[in-house]
Amino acid sequence: MFNNYGQSYQEQRMQQLMEQKQMKDFMRMYSNLVGRCFDDCVNDFTSNKLSEKELSCTTRCTLKNMKLNERVGQRFAEESAKLMEDQAKMAQ
Repeated sequence: MFNNYGQSYQEQRMQQLMEQKQMKDFMRMYSNLVGRCFDDCVNDFTSNKLSEKELSCTTRCTLKNMKLNERVGQRFAEESAKLMEDQAKMAQ
């Protein structure tokens, strides 16, 4: 059975599953980031607000981890492209 865009039910279902996995991966990464930065930076529980030192630390921690994840994603894409290129050469 096909929808208006010519996708079969299986293709739609696979796309839904991939989107769910991506969301789950994103939420896991976000949760790990929050936990890591909180544990590393927040240590004064006498106030309900972050101190300047804690705020600065959490900002640095967040930026550092986001840059790391971006770089890992780039390297993964580069390696995937290289692998596909190598497979295409071998198929010829």
